[in-house]
Amino acid sequence: MICYLFSKPLYFIFSSDVPSLLYYSHIPTAIVAILIGIFVFWKGKQLLINRLLFAISACFSLWVILNLILWTNIHSDLMLFVWSFLRVLSSLISILSIYFIYVFLGGKDVSFRLKIIFLILTVPIIILSSTYINLRGFNIASCDAFMFEGPLFQFSRVFFGVLAMIWIFVLLIRKYRTAEVNFRKQILLMGVGMELFLFSFFMVTFLAAYLTDMGLVSDSRIEFYGLFGMDIFVAFLAYLIVRYKTFNIKLIATQALVIALIILIGSQIFFAQSLTNTILIGVTLIISLAFGYMLVRSVNMEVQRKEELEILSTKLAQANDKLHQLDKTKSEFISIASHQLRTPLTAIKGFVSLLLEGTYGQVPETQKGALEKVYISNERLVQLVEDLLNISRIESGRMEFDFQEAQIEDLITEAANTLDLSAKNKGLYLEWKKPEKISPKIKIDITKVKEVISNMIDNSIKYTQKGGVTVRMENGVFFDHNTMERKNVLRVIVSDTGIGMEKEDIENIFDKFVRGKEISHYHTDGTGLGMFIAKKVTEAHQGKIWAESAGKGKGSRFILELPVNIT
Repeated sequence: MICYLFSKPLYFIFSSDVPSLLYYSHIPTAIVAILIGIFVFWKGKQLLINRLLFAISACFSLWVILNLILWTNIHSDLMLFVWSFLRVLSSLISILSIYFIYVFLGGKDVSFRLKIIFLILTVPIIILSSTYINLRGFNIASCDAFMFEGPLFQFSRVFFGVLAMIWIFVLLIRKYRTAEVNFRKQILLMGVGMELFLFSFFMVTFLAAYLTDMGLVSDSRIEFYGLFGMDIFVAFLAYLIVRYKTFNIKLIATQALVIALIILIGSQIFFAQSLTNTILIGVTLIISLAFGYMLVRSVNMEVQRKEELEILSTKLAQANDKLHQLDKTKSEFISIASHQLRTPLTAIKGFVSLLLEGTYGQVPETQKGALEKVYISNERLVQLVEDLLNISRIESGRMEFDFQEAQIEDLITEAANTLDLSAKNKGLYLEWKKPEKISPKIKIDITKVKEVISNMIDNSIKYTQKGGVTVRMENGVFFDHNTMERKNVLRVIVSDTGIGMEKEDIENIFDKFVRGKEISHYHTDGTGLGMFIAKKVTEAHQGKIWAESAGKGKGSRFILELPVNIT
C-alpha cells in the first residue's frame, strides 16, 4: 500500500483529495462483516462452520480497522506497528476461507493432517511479522514503505490470495459433480460469493500497490473498492441463510430488516438540526424498536411452530417406515402360515371327498350331511388361504404370471358352470349371454383371470336375495376418459339384482379388507380380499376393473376390461 495520505492530518477526510463516500466504505464494511459474524456465531456457536465464519469476519474487520488507522494517522511508529499485522490477517483470512469451504462441503471437521498443512502455511508469517524480515523501516516523507518490506511478505500478499482462490475452486468443482441438485445450488452460491470476496480483497489490493509502483496511478486509494467484496459475500450468505437455512439460522431476514431500520432511523439523529427534530427522531426510534421487537417475536413464534411441525412430520415419517416394516413382517408371516395351512387343508379336502364318494365304504345319510358341511367349510378355508397367499405375493412383488393366448368366453363358461349350482341353491338364475361373434384371443394368465371372473360372479350370487345374475361380454373400441384415448378392449360385465351399493362402498370396495356397510348382514364369511386381488391381477394385465350401482337395493354391475393388444 502507498500511503498517499500519511503526511496529512485527520481533516483530509473532508477535503476533495479523497472521495468521502469511498473513504467511509471502511466503516460500513467492517460493521457488516463483524455483525454477520457475531450473529451467525450467536445463533449456532456449537457449529464449527459458524465459528469459522465468525473468525473470518473478525479477521477481516480487524484488517479494515488497521487499514483505516494507516490512512488516518501521521505517527510513523504507530503506522509501522499496525502495518506489521496486515499480512498476518490477510494470510489468516485465506486459510480460514479454505477451512470454511471444507466444512461447508463436507459437513464435518477436516483431518488432522490438513490442519498441520494450514499451520505450516501460516505459522512462519505469524512468527516473522514482528521482525525486521517483515518491516525494517518507514519513510514517511516519501511514503515509499515497500522499499522496507521483506520479500517474503511481499510474496505472501499475492500467494495466499491466489492459493485460496484456486484451492477453493477445485474443492467446489469436485463436490459439485457428485452433489444432489438442491446442494448444487448452495455450492454455486457459496462458491461465487467466496471467490468474489477473495478476488476483490486480494487482487484489488495487489493491483492498487502494483499500479502505484508502476506510476500508472498517483496513489493506492483504489484498494477501497476491494472492500466491497465482503458486502457481496454477505449478500450471498444472507440468501443462503434465508433460502436454505445454512448455518442453522431461520430468523435472519426479519431481524436484519428490523436492525437495518433501527440503524437508519438512529443515524438521522446525527443530522438533526434542531431539538424538535431530535425529539421526533427519538420518538420514532422508540416506536420502531417496540414494533420491531413485536415483529421479531411474532416471526420467532411462527418459526418455532414450523419447527414443531417439521419434528412431527419427521416422527410421522419414521412411524410410517416402521409401519411399512411391520406390514412387511406381517406379509411374511401370512405367507409362511398360509403355506403351512395349505397342506393339511388339501389333505382334509381329499379325504372328505373320498368319503363322500364312498371310496371307504357307504356313508350313512345322517353322516353325509355333516361331511358335506365339513367339505364346504374346508373349501372356504382353502380359498381364504389362497387369498392370503396372493396378498403376500402381491405386496412382496412375488406374484408370478404365465401369459398365454386364450379365448375369454371359455373362461366365463367354466366359471359360470362351476357357480351355477350355488345360484340354484339360493333360488337364483345365472344367465351367461354368450356373444354370437367369437372374440379375438388375448394373452392372459388363464388361471388368475378365471379367478377374477369367478370372484365377480360369486360376489353377485352371495349378495343377491332374489332374481339372479347375468354375465355378458362386449368387444369393441371404447373411449377412455382417463387417458383420453380410444382403446380396443374386451369387457366382461356381471350384473345382479342384489342389495346394491352406496357411492362410498363403490369407491372403497377394491381396497384390502374392505366390505360394504350392508354386506355383513347378508354374508358373514367374506374377508374383503377377493376384489382387492382381482384389481391387482387386472392391473398386471394392463386392464381395469370397477363397480357400478344405482344405489341401495338396485343391484350392481362389475366390469372387467382387458386390452386386446396385450403382449
